[in-house]
Amino acid sequence: MLENWSSYSYLMESKWLFSGFFHWIAARPDVLAVVDLLNIWGLILIGLFLFIGLFTRLSSIVGIAMLLLYYIANPPFIETSMPTQGHYYIINLNIIESGILLIFIILKGDAFWSMDQLIRILFKQRKENLFPKNENTEPQEANRQQRRELIKNLASIPVLGLAFFGFAKKYRWFSFEEKTISGVDAISSATMMSANQVDLRELTGKVPHGQIKNVKISRIIPGGNLVAGFAHARDLVYVSRLIKNYFTDEKVIETLWIYEACGINTTIMRTDENTIRILDKYWKRGGKIQWLAQTYPTDDDCTNIQLAVDNGAIGAFVMGGIADRMVFEGKLDNLAKSIDFIREKGLIAGTAGHAIQVPMACVNNGIETDFFMKTFHHDQYWSAHPEENRQEFMHNLHNSPLERDQYHDNMWCPSADAVAEFFRSCKTPWIAYKVLAAGSIPPEDGFKFAFEHGADFICAGMFDFQIIQNANITYDILSNGLKRDRNWYA
Repeated sequence: MLENWSSYSYLMESKWLFSGFFHWIAARPDVLAVVDLLNIWGLILIGLFLFIGLFTRLSSIVGIAMLLLYYIANPPFIETSMPTQGHYYIINLNIIESGILLIFIILKGDAFWSMDQLIRILFKQRKENLFPKNENTEPQEANRQQRRELIKNLASIPVLGLAFFGFAKKYRWFSFEEKTISGVDAISSATMMSANQVDLRELTGKVPHGQIKNVKISRIIPGGNLVAGFAHARDLVYVSRLIKNYFTDEKVIETLWIYEACGINTTIMRTDENTIRILDKYWKRGGKIQWLAQTYPTDDDCTNIQLAVDNGAIGAFVMGGIADRMVFEGKLDNLAKSIDFIREKGLIAGTAGHAIQVPMACVNNGIETDFFMKTFHHDQYWSAHPEENRQEFMHNLHNSPLERDQYHDNMWCPSADAVAEFFRSCKTPWIAYKVLAAGSIPPEDGFKFAFEHGADFICAGMFDFQIIQNANITYDILSNGLKRDRNWYA
């Protein structure tokens, strides 16, 4: 539908001249709405005037200007994910159409039938009637020629009417089908395409921010599992590969731009070459998203942490599974060494943990962190692991995945009460993650539960088409008198 169209994706894909300006437009819903309106009506009016031959030269000039802006935003010699026609190295349809409009500017006004020509004839005839040169000498042949020109130019009006009728019917100004058919549940392919468009006009408010030490961080932090192709899809073994094919480099970069537009300024991503390559491309295009790095130190090696430090991370933490194992095996010195290394490099430092014993061990043994990440969600969903068989995550590290009574792949917080109780007396900033239990809990429910029970931030994986909804949910929750029994520590 026309009303669902937006230039957002096209502007966000810009990588050439003025790309920063195009991104600035796309990141501001009010400005984008004005640009979209001007673009839609500009194309309609230019096409209409060119079709009937009215204001032909002016319409051609404005049309060329618009086409050149389209070309500059996404030229054919720079790779994008945008669908195009005539996508050659230099020339594409924007250049070809500009050339055609240039011909309209160069040609004389009487070179073709048009409303401009009709107006000129009528104006000339009126002028001659008002100021006749000689009543006895006006040739009849001239009158006959003017009538022929008038008839030829009026002949374009029925064609214009047919075109208008087709346009109106396409956009349901006249929809005979809608009048005669009701209750249809099908969706056309065109509607499906527009449904997948990101519409920033739906954003109700930008995500609020908190602060860890000197680093300002959005209250919702997108996780990196989806971008990296890791999905807790249980028996659906093909899903991770499907996600990797969906999140191409350009799709990830587009997703990062949507984060920015919604007020999300930080993302958590793995520390590997794939992440670094994508973030480098994104930052070179003017992107501002901060990287909080998930790192993978070994017992005596912080090389992976150094990789994050060298490539622009503002903070880093020890990956939850690694920290779980270090605590489970009693290697607290190794955990402390990794956290200290991060802090020595000037980054905010923390550790994640699936088990509550991880932050407990840090507090009880004087391991100083700038933040904790801890899994947190309730168990009120149908596929939650049976309560009588629940164990803390660390006890499942050596279990076979086939031991279904021991561990489910969508149960990451066996006791939410115990987690909330610990953090009630802990003043270290807390980032809650796995708050939706691998997609089992609706975000309206999972986000609110986490914030109400003390989380300072939440980390949630999301697809590009979920970002605006999640941003709106976060904004609404934090703007409507949230009741929580823990102070904000960030």
